Amino acid sequence: MASVPPRPRLAYHHIPGHAPTVVFLPGYASDMNGTKALALEAWARRAGQAYLRFDYAGCGESEGAFEAQTLADWRDDALAMINGAVAGPVVLVGSSLGGWLMLLAARARPERIVGLVGIAPAPDFTDWGFSTEEKMHLLQHGRLERANSYGPAPTVYTRGFWSSGEANRLMFGEIGFDGPVRLLQGMVDAEVPWHRTARLAELIRSADVQCWLVKDGDHRLSREPDLALLVRAVEEVVAAA
Repeated sequence: MASVPPRPRLAYHHIPGHAPTVVFLPGYASDMNGTKALALEAWARRAGQAYLRFDYAGCGESEGAFEAQTLADWRDDALAMINGAVAGPVVLVGSSLGGWLMLLAARARPERIVGLVGIAPAPDFTDWGFSTEEKMHLLQHGRLERANSYGPAPTVYTRGFWSSGEANRLMFGEIGFDGPVRLLQGMVDAEVPWHRTARLAELIRSADVQCWLVKDGDHRLSREPDLALLVRAVEEVVAAA
């Protein structure tokens, strides 16, 4: 039997405090030093709340090659943090791609995940977030570059990541989660259409699901009022979990 190579070592920052532990899941090609992750850490320190932020393999300060990673790999990174870096109940906060990963992690660890907060969550974006031409390019060439709105380097997608995403789609039926959920979504988000987040709210089985729409909000939701709204959402979920 062939041996499975170990996963890259992950960089993370953990603050001990009251349970449940709030775990932040960054977006695609993002890292644990983003505005929202740091704003939540500042809140956690003030509130005495346990908090963890980390980098997926190939991102930020973690080991690994970015283009070698798949959606399932990053899901497993999130599970490794939940299993090995924190104890007890967990509230996941997922931004964009992190919103997809939080749903996959909640499905894999229902006994640990007690609440969810999504920020422009993007489950199944390998399906709806690529044109037919882009999908064909990925299948034929194995790699796709897009202009990056947040920096000079292009955003890269690989056939492996896209295929892994297609194998882990969720929005085809009921999503079996019963804890409190808050979904924050900008209505001028150019990357995640707001109606997709409303549909996600419908699919999550829990009765305690709220979708908060920010009419002038973009994809990042990183302005001061957006960050205050995020903190409020996390506080509500922590209190209800």
